[in-house]
Amino acid sequence: MLRTELLRPLHELLRRQSERFGQKTAYRDDRRAIGYADLETRTRRLAGHLADLGIRPGDRVALLLGNRVETVESYYAVARSGAIGVPLNPRSSDAELAHLLQDSGAQAIVTDAYHLDQLGRVTADRAPLTVLVVGGDPDDEPLPAGLHPYEQLATSEPGRPAYDGLGLDDIAWMLYTSGTTGKPKGVLSTTRNCLWSVAASYAPVLDLSERDRVLWPLPLFHSLSHIACVLSVASVGATARIVDGLSAADVLDIWATEDFTVVAGVPTMYHHLVREARARDFTAPGLRVGLVGGAITTAELRNVVETAFGAPLVDAYGSTETCGSITINWPSGARVEGSCGLPVVGLGVRLVDHRTGLDVTDGTEGEVWVRGPNVMAGYHNQPEATAEALKDGWYRTGDLARRDEAGYFTVTGRIRELVIRAGENIHPLEVESVLRTVPGIDDVAVAGKPHPVLGEIPVAYVVPGADGFDPATALAACRERLSYFKVPEELYEIREIPRTASGKVTRRLLLELPALLRAMGNGDEEGLHRLEWIPGGADAPAGERLWAVEGDPDPSLLAGLRSAGVRVRPGVDTAADGALPDVTLLVAPETTEAGSAESSVASAIDAWTAAEGRTPDSRLVVVTRGAMATGPEDGPGNPDQAAVWGLVRSARLAHPGRVTLADLGPVLDEDSGRALPGAVATGEPEFAVRAGVTLLPHHVRVAMDSGHDARGTFDGPGTVVLTGADTPRGAALADHLVGAHGARRLLLVSSPGTGTAATTTYERLVAAGAEVRLVACDLTAEDELADALAQAEGPVRAVVHASEPTGPLAATAAGLRNLHRLTRASDLSAFVLCSSAAGVTGDRDDARTAAHAAYLDAFAVRLRAEHGVPALSLGWGPQDDLAALDAALTTGHPHLFVAGPDTERDRGAAPTARSTRSARREDFADGDRMRRLVDLVRGHVADLLALPGLQSVPTGRAFKDLGFTSANAVELRNRLGEATGLRLPPTSAFDHPTPEALARRLHRGLFGAGEETAEPAAAPVLALDEPVAIVGVACRFPGGVSSPEDLWRLVAGEVDV
Repeated sequence: MLRTELLRPLHELLRRQSERFGQKTAYRDDRRAIGYADLETRTRRLAGHLADLGIRPGDRVALLLGNRVETVESYYAVARSGAIGVPLNPRSSDAELAHLLQDSGAQAIVTDAYHLDQLGRVTADRAPLTVLVVGGDPDDEPLPAGLHPYEQLATSEPGRPAYDGLGLDDIAWMLYTSGTTGKPKGVLSTTRNCLWSVAASYAPVLDLSERDRVLWPLPLFHSLSHIACVLSVASVGATARIVDGLSAADVLDIWATEDFTVVAGVPTMYHHLVREARARDFTAPGLRVGLVGGAITTAELRNVVETAFGAPLVDAYGSTETCGSITINWPSGARVEGSCGLPVVGLGVRLVDHRTGLDVTDGTEGEVWVRGPNVMAGYHNQPEATAEALKDGWYRTGDLARRDEAGYFTVTGRIRELVIRAGENIHPLEVESVLRTVPGIDDVAVAGKPHPVLGEIPVAYVVPGADGFDPATALAACRERLSYFKVPEELYEIREIPRTASGKVTRRLLLELPALLRAMGNGDEEGLHRLEWIPGGADAPAGERLWAVEGDPDPSLLAGLRSAGVRVRPGVDTAADGALPDVTLLVAPETTEAGSAESSVASAIDAWTAAEGRTPDSRLVVVTRGAMATGPEDGPGNPDQAAVWGLVRSARLAHPGRVTLADLGPVLDEDSGRALPGAVATGEPEFAVRAGVTLLPHHVRVAMDSGHDARGTFDGPGTVVLTGADTPRGAALADHLVGAHGARRLLLVSSPGTGTAATTTYERLVAAGAEVRLVACDLTAEDELADALAQAEGPVRAVVHASEPTGPLAATAAGLRNLHRLTRASDLSAFVLCSSAAGVTGDRDDARTAAHAAYLDAFAVRLRAEHGVPALSLGWGPQDDLAALDAALTTGHPHLFVAGPDTERDRGAAPTARSTRSARREDFADGDRMRRLVDLVRGHVADLLALPGLQSVPTGRAFKDLGFTSANAVELRNRLGEATGLRLPPTSAFDHPTPEALARRLHRGLFGAGEETAEPAAAPVLALDEPVAIVGVACRFPGGVSSPEDLWRLVAGEVDV
């Protein structure tokens, strides 16, 4: 149903809503709220002041603001002045912002104090801009001369009246979109274009009315926000809560305090909201409907969102050029998996063979053409592009889709090959144009790689020149000239770019070709991780409890338990009736037979599991001896004891809150016994005790060292031995070693009786030009393996052990020992063990695999520590990613594992609200506190990016140049909030883009106005080829700071860090 009453000039709309709703809140953000009457008055005044400042109808006024009420006001105020509003991405790089201002021909800009430095840099060589500066924050500094304070203009009467003559068919806005040439193009739209989408799709489909309360976390400079929030909310008289969507935790904090009826988000945002809601047991009883933008959601995500929030999700497909939706799914309509719905009322939508211009039949793929009142007027200053896109009254989208017999559309691809990352459009040519300027790159192509959370990520494929190229320099160039979301997440080296006969890149083939990973960006969640053990908090009071001890504990351990107040009794009869003790302590036996400890503990766990129902509060504590290597001083772990950890981690998943893992070191002494009850009482599921100190495992993200070229690992003289050639993983690795790493000689080892699969791999590698031999042998038979290795051509260069565990742990251990003994005389470049992430995370359904994986992990650590073998145990996730091997080989770590976006691990939490006034400390030395705050920021940045120390983070270097992403920014905010007690916005690292600027913000929040000059820091400039990015979820603060109180003690005591 078309709501024609919503089609009216904007000044009339605002006046009518002012009369109807008065001071009812129209929009609200973290700083302020504005009612409909004030919205009309303030936008009228601002429009008049723009005229006073020389802005005339048809001039362009840029809007460079984040998600705040003033952004909405500016949309309307510029339109009421007769000028054309040009909303820009506030996260634009200098190069991007300079281009947009130059291309748009903006005569004025509305921005905030955070962007003044950037604005000064990019406008130094162009005609002066009229600048209106939004303020109102507590930490704002006085404005430089010549700038106009936005709030002063909005609250005072102008000399000239507002123009208020903009008709429905006059150009009102220009929003930028990525185009076929890679350079953003300005899309010109009229008031009618935009309000038609409100009246024909968003208002009727969502059933929007003045009763609705809308939660809006999407960027306001986007086309969807412009239509569905800025215009739709005001058109129907609803109320919108504007939030910054960087942090799902922040969004849910707001949602928990207000009852919203409508929420909007891209699939990525919904994914994070669901995960956060589950962690909090959050429900949304008042929600009516959720709008999805940016990409079509999957059936799986739709189901989990609707289960979590109890309301239907509405998918829509549209574009900036159509000022909103082309097709949309009605909440009450049919559900067609993957479909973007039916055409919007009043639009003509065709599917056309773009080569012939003829309509295709139902079920056949064609290009989407659309005609209707919502189609743009054209592209700014680009008549050729306009003529190409708008032919015979139809807008040719460049998107491919199919239509079923019921009329439902499903988007299948893009002629233009855009990459859509979390709703952000990225054109490959824009990224490629930057990479082509990097020395040593002969050719390059960029494509989208599927991502489970972001939808797609940009990935670059580079053909190097004869002298090679520097991957770190390539990423640095992208970070300097592109917005952070456009920087490639992965950079691969490839032999040649696949192209058509006419020279066009065949992007769909890039993901299928052999490619060597050379660098990775600072992505937000996935990737390589390692375990790091850090001291936990204070142990909890253990209280007087009854512990039954199973196994063969040392008497000293029992004495320590008793001295801690624990009543100890030997053993527990799990078969007998009656209650279990408070704690059953199971000590893993110390044996010389591989797999014996794991087998013994497995039997004991089965017996305890059968009896646990008799005492729901009973806890099982499994103790190992030196299973974990908790630090350099600890020595390598014991693989047999480590296998117990893989087993028990799996049991813990099956019995949450009931099973605890404790590693007490090789000797079970009295100190360990005394510390154990307090550590168990904390409720931590896993810990180690060393010298009476409780250590907790944290998953720390590890980035590859882009300065280390892994190609030499396998492509030199000698033979690479690959076991498991008969398995899917082994076959994939063999192809990767030859195709990406350049290995020329391989000895493929398969299990006896599995010749067909291995033979297929052998023939494929020979056809690729490799010298390959194939043998079948039992790895547990040392003589048989020795005969197999004797067939290797020349010395053994590297070992890749990809065999899958099929028997008991003792067989896995025997095969590993044989491989090591028979190759230890060789000068190996790598000894790679293909493990599973289940060794660290556990596997509820396959404890045996987890135990085997934990054994492999500890075996690799011991090989490297005791024998100097370049061993690496790589724990893959459910899906093997060969790039993980490329990255892991550059790090020098003996054990790494791949963690996906939903892997259970420690996550930073948003700081709780605290009184900043209570955090003030008036008795600190004024001249020193600023330096300490700068160092606090630098220390956290170094920790997040795994730089050697705070001295590696220059005080004036931009976080963006270090590779910061939105996830890094949120985590930095969380840490600084926890350390200082300040409640900081998630955009702090963008609004204050250097350590010194962010420290000034902390200083003002803690101490108010005053001296903020930092002492010059002796910090070397970070070289572009230094590794940038181990993201540590575990946090080590400078000087041991772990809380606001620790920070104050450090500052007050003037302790150097």
